[in-house]
Amino acid sequence: MKEIRNIIETYQKIDFSRQKAALATVVRVEGSSYRRTGARMLITDSGEWIGGISGGCLEGDALKRAKLAMAQGKPTIVTYDTTDDDPYQIGVGLGCNGIIDVLLTPLDFKNENNAVLTLQSCINSRTPNVVLSVTSLKGKFEQFSLGQTFRFDNAENFSQKFSNSEIVNDLLHEIENCFSSEKSTSQIYKTEQGEIKFFIEVIIPSTHLLIYGGNYDIYPMVKLAKEIGWKVSVICNPLKVHKYLLDMADEVIDREKSQNLTIDPYTVALLMAHDYETDFRNMKNLIKTNIKYIGMLGPKKRTDKMFVKLTEDGTPISDEDLARIATPVGLDIGATTPEEIAISIIAEIKTFFSGRDGSRLTFREGAIYS
Repeated sequence: MKEIRNIIETYQKIDFSRQKAALATVVRVEGSSYRRTGARMLITDSGEWIGGISGGCLEGDALKRAKLAMAQGKPTIVTYDTTDDDPYQIGVGLGCNGIIDVLLTPLDFKNENNAVLTLQSCINSRTPNVVLSVTSLKGKFEQFSLGQTFRFDNAENFSQKFSNSEIVNDLLHEIENCFSSEKSTSQIYKTEQGEIKFFIEVIIPSTHLLIYGGNYDIYPMVKLAKEIGWKVSVICNPLKVHKYLLDMADEVIDREKSQNLTIDPYTVALLMAHDYETDFRNMKNLIKTNIKYIGMLGPKKRTDKMFVKLTEDGTPISDEDLARIATPVGLDIGATTPEEIAISIIAEIKTFFSGRDGSRLTFREGAIYS
C-alpha cells in the first residue's frame, strides 16, 4: 500500500500541461522474481520514476518502453524472460529464473478511470478491493481496450458494465474467489468475440497498529511501522509525548477517549504502557472486541498474573482469546534495544498476517512467495 500511496502523491504533483506519465504494473509472474504481481512504478517522460517492478534490473528498460508508449499514446505488454540464456535478454544472469509480464499504461489525467485514479479510490478503504486490468485482447471487443482498469464495486453494477454475458458470471465467480483467498490472479476468457485476459488484483488495506503507551520506546515502533506503510494510532496522554510524535503517527488519541475505536480485520494492538494496571485494563477492553491480535510487552509471568486475576474475577480467559494474545510479543531474534524490539514485534505481526512461522528462509522448502 505504501508504494501505491507514493505513486498517487507523485502523480498529483505532475504538471500534465508539460509532462506525460505512464504506469508500469507487474501483471503476471511465472517462476521466481524479486517483485510479485501488483508491483508498480510511475514513470514520467522526463525520465523520473517512483516505485519499482524488480530489484533494479528491469526498471531502465521499462523506462525506455514506457516513453515509447507515452509517445504513441497506447498501452502495451512487455514480457521479460530471465530464464533465457540469451546474453541480450534483459535480466539474464540475475538468477531470478522467472517470466514477468509488465503492463505499460499511458495516463490520461482527464480520464477519471485511469489506473492511478482507480487506485486512489482504494487507498483509504478498510476492506479489501479488487481492481481488474485488461492485459490481453485477441479479437474484437468494443467495450474493452488493452490497459483498461476499473474497480469492482458490487455484483449488480459490475454486471451492468459488462454487456458480454458470456464472461460476466465466470468473472464474478473468480472475483469472489479472490476476495476469499485475498490473492490476485490472471485469467483468460474465450468468447465468440475472441480471447480476453484480465489481471484480477486484490488490494489489501494496510495494517492498522494501535499502540497503547507513551514512553520513549514507542517512537522507534511508530517510525518503523510508518516506514513500511502501516497506519499507526497511539493511545496515550497527548500532553506527555513529544510533538514529534504528533507529526509521525497518523493520530494520537487521548487514552480517556479511546473506548470507541474502530477495529477491523486488519487492526492489531500493542500494549506498551509499562504499567501493570494500565495494560491490564487495556487488555480487558480489547478482549471484548473482535481484534485478531493483541501484543503484550513484558515477561510472560506478568501476563499470566493478569490471566489469574481474570479467573479470580469470574471472567477466565478463553482458549480463543489466548490465541489472540502474543505474550511476550515479538520474534526471538535476541533484541535488546527499543529499535531491535520494534523490528522483532513488527516481524511477528507480519508473520501473523502472512500465515508464516517466522523461521529462516534458508530452511524453507519450496517457493518463498507461495
